Amino acid sequence: MTLGLHTIKPARGSKKQVRRVGRGHGSGRGTTAGRGTKGQRARTGGRGGLKYFGMKNIVLSLPKKRGFKSLTEKPEVLNILDLDAKFNDGGEITPAILKKNGLIKNSGSVKILGVGETNKKFVIFGCQLSKTAKEKIEKAGGSFK
Repeated sequence: MTLGLHTIKPARGSKKQVRRVGRGHGSGRGTTAGRGTKGQRARTGGRGGLKYFGMKNIVLSLPKKRGFKSLTEKPEVLNILDLDAKFNDGGEITPAILKKNGLIKNSGSVKILGVGETNKKFVIFGCQLSKTAKEKIEKAGGSFK
């Protein structure tokens, strides 16, 4: 016998016969049609559940993420103390320069807080400032825009 598409058969036991439920007593699944007795699952249209049975394990294995994650970007936080250590007197400070010096990760929005003291006159562009940071920079003679 030669091997051809018409002679190929599936492995023995790999194909199961489909259960034909609800086809009367002669089918071997009469009366309750293999659905047990009473209950939601015995009724027509009862209990939907997951339609893709292969996906059930994937869905169950996913972590159940809780809570809320805001889509608005939060500013990166810096202190006057950090600026005092890295920049010279009269130095210009922008988010791009802060990133270049390694004080922030990405040059998005930056907020400078008033922790620490400075005597240097900084000129700050494009950064948010806390009240105390504004007071301390103005006191040292610096400015912001």
